[in-house]
Amino acid sequence: MVSISKTQSDLLPLSAPTVTAATQSSAATATGVCVTVHGHFYQPPRENPYLDAIERQASAHPFHDWNERIDNECYRPNAFARILNDRGEVAGIVNNYEYMSFNIGPTLMSWLERYDSEVYERILEADRKSCQRLNGHGNAIAQVYNHIIMPLANERDKYTQIRWGIADFRSRFDRDPEGMWLAETAVDYATLEVLVAEGIRFIVLAPSQAERCRLLIGQNQEGEPAENSEWHEVGGGQIDPTRPYRCYLKPEMRLMADHQLSPLSTHHFGRRHFQNSAATPANTPYIDIFFYDGPISRDMGFNDVLSSSHHLVGRLGQAVRGDHRPAQLICVATDGETFGHHKHSTEKCLAYAFTEEFPRRGWTVTNFAHYLSQNPSAWEVELKPVTAWSCSHGVDRWQDDCGCGGGGEWNQKWRRPLRDTLNWLRDRLIPIYEEAGRQMLCDPWKARDEYINVIRDRSPANIDSFLQRHQVRPLDAAEQVDALRLLEMQRHTLLMFTSCGWFFEEISRPEGVQILRYAARALELAGEVTGVQLEKDFVDRLALVPSNVDYFTTGAEVYRKLVVTAQISLRQVAAHYAISSLFAKYPREQRVYCYQALQQDFQIQRMGSMTLVVGQLQLTSEITRETEVYVFAAFHLGGWDFHCCIQPFGSRRSYTMLKERLFGVMQEASAAHAILEMVRLFGDQSFSLRDLFAEERHRIVQLLSQENLTRLDQLYTQVYRENYGVMMAFHRDELPVPVELQVAAEVALGHRCLTAAKALEVETEDMESLLAEIEAIATETGHLRCRLKVPEVKQILEKLVWRSLDALLQAGSGVENRSPVKLETDIRTIERLIAVGDRLSLGLCLDKSQELYFDSLYSQIVPLCLGWLQRQAGSAGESAVYPVALDIARPDGGWELSSIRQLLELGQTLAVDVECWLKQLNRSLVD
Repeated sequence: MVSISKTQSDLLPLSAPTVTAATQSSAATATGVCVTVHGHFYQPPRENPYLDAIERQASAHPFHDWNERIDNECYRPNAFARILNDRGEVAGIVNNYEYMSFNIGPTLMSWLERYDSEVYERILEADRKSCQRLNGHGNAIAQVYNHIIMPLANERDKYTQIRWGIADFRSRFDRDPEGMWLAETAVDYATLEVLVAEGIRFIVLAPSQAERCRLLIGQNQEGEPAENSEWHEVGGGQIDPTRPYRCYLKPEMRLMADHQLSPLSTHHFGRRHFQNSAATPANTPYIDIFFYDGPISRDMGFNDVLSSSHHLVGRLGQAVRGDHRPAQLICVATDGETFGHHKHSTEKCLAYAFTEEFPRRGWTVTNFAHYLSQNPSAWEVELKPVTAWSCSHGVDRWQDDCGCGGGGEWNQKWRRPLRDTLNWLRDRLIPIYEEAGRQMLCDPWKARDEYINVIRDRSPANIDSFLQRHQVRPLDAAEQVDALRLLEMQRHTLLMFTSCGWFFEEISRPEGVQILRYAARALELAGEVTGVQLEKDFVDRLALVPSNVDYFTTGAEVYRKLVVTAQISLRQVAAHYAISSLFAKYPREQRVYCYQALQQDFQIQRMGSMTLVVGQLQLTSEITRETEVYVFAAFHLGGWDFHCCIQPFGSRRSYTMLKERLFGVMQEASAAHAILEMVRLFGDQSFSLRDLFAEERHRIVQLLSQENLTRLDQLYTQVYRENYGVMMAFHRDELPVPVELQVAAEVALGHRCLTAAKALEVETEDMESLLAEIEAIATETGHLRCRLKVPEVKQILEKLVWRSLDALLQAGSGVENRSPVKLETDIRTIERLIAVGDRLSLGLCLDKSQELYFDSLYSQIVPLCLGWLQRQAGSAGESAVYPVALDIARPDGGWELSSIRQLLELGQTLAVDVECWLKQLNRSLVD
């Protein structure tokens, strides 16, 4: 007899938050205890200013760069946060962005959009779902564009940073932002005025940034306070963070803003000269402010609060006020990278807290905008003049040797002269931009504000549309280039103020070098458009910037050694193309980073170990539309020796003569004569392998090393085969194997394993024998106690598991269309791939396969299970309670139990919690 008494919701593992009618109601009204966890997700812009791409960063190994590494440790895990059962199996997958308040820096969002579109789309989807859950108020808030310290920016830059942040947000989330995150929460009243003018309703600050607050007792017809209570001094961080506050932009506060940034300090200007009257004038503009709970936020970042959801809930519970107010907000804020990058696996803590712990206590998970819509500010606040969360001296961390961010023997005396130098450059570039820009653009500053639309989309059609809207007259090709150069000059001027350049202890750190690279690009662009050369004066000022590193001594040396050497010209791009073409057959049109390369002629000739290519190439920048046509010749002498020459294209006749002459000399088979002829035709300037951009240089170095590595692999393999019996004898007698023999075995087996894995990646017909070969290698490895270092094999097996699982789940309209025999074969293949990875101790990461399986578990596999149980119950005359059961039948009368069981057992192999379904199947058979 089949006895089924549980509904599907009773049987489901934790795949989604527990949402009851009560929690939906409280979410709509934001009453009682409400919780907002805010994550500030941000990475500094790391792109090469000339290539518009991040180059390989060795410190981020094994990942390409730090963005990719942190994406894998934080951004992706939060998009697919696991809830695990007590066996470590996946019982639920939660998109944390759907429940947490967050801002993601526009430069980081651009990177995610380009390099991890799946996570990018999950973030956008999370905001849409939070809007649906919270009456149209999404979790995402905007951010000032490239994380500059707003109180230190001039008024025009304040507007552009905020307008770019809003425009970028709107283009991604398809709505206007209600709130905005200020870099380092650095704020002054001048910044507040710009935020209000641009329609921002609220910001989030640290409690230490408030000066005093008071209750708003009543309001007049205009909605302004009619009577106010006494002020409460909260300058020591004592402000109550469980409620929003209204900050009025009164005239006297503007006067404070005009005086607060003295040349030497920014935090000693007091309120005592500007005492407020009891009543606030009608129609006074204002912005609402949330103050995050400082102690809890610090504990999240620096203590063990995130070690478990139980600890997190307990710590948050300590902030709940027992004064029976209708609503209170427990809000915390920290770097989003805390959840997974700084603190490993803490995204799981958040996921369980959001979906289980908070609802269990009757707490409402909300965001700032939604809470504010239900609980308008009833208190007024005044801020300290100029503050930031990470500097107790106002904003001196980004302009003075205040001690913040320092340590040891190093000082930060470089901060002030660096700030002064960049301010000087910014101010010198303003008249250049205005005077040159007015000749081409109707309103240069309006064009700059709207240039964000080009930064977001550099397609030719979009650039054309932008120029048509802003040009004073139809611009010819050269004028278009100059207009775009000027706008890029302004973009790099803004980027050079990115806060990270001052945050740490030394100017020669990567962050300091990066902002100097932006400054160098701005200088270069100014010179290209107007001929004005500012670099010498700029470097002279950098000579007054002290470095803590003896190798540099001053910022001028940092600039010369780390910035100038990294500058890239169009000639270098052409040389990169030419040398690379010796190893890659390029199509006629090829994208080289942010340049379009049009191959107008190309000829290659090989003679023994020597190779010569000669060609004509048109290069066009996708950013400035700058175009040049070059003639190139690249000569590979063999091994590591290259000689490449570049010159502008003169005429077709001279190019033909040059080509004939070079290939004629090549017939002499003399490398010396060929190089002498190249020098005669092109001049002394030449490029070599080291002039290639890093990515391509690494690729060619690996190609050139391959022949030697292949010979070494053959040698090690021979040693291994000849001494296999000797090694086994050592192992039988429990003697240590000679290191030389052990290394030979590991190299030989690793090479053999990699060869088989690469073949397995591309072969479909011979998959069985290739997989058997890798299994045999795993057996040998185990016998000889070898530890293979084959990260590429790990990546291949992970990809094959996902690909095989995807093929299994996507075949036809679903798994139900597969024959039991084919299904068993496919499942067995996946299980073997996972098993052999385990045997080789590769530590396979099956996260993406888990996500794929978990998604299909409730869309395909569970319905099959329910359908089978429904039919079993029907055949026994029982009435089963399965409200969503699907009657999926095969022509022979229904899906076989063995096939359903295999699909569920595959989930066990993938460490997904399917136990309840397997138990239900077993129970139905027993009954």
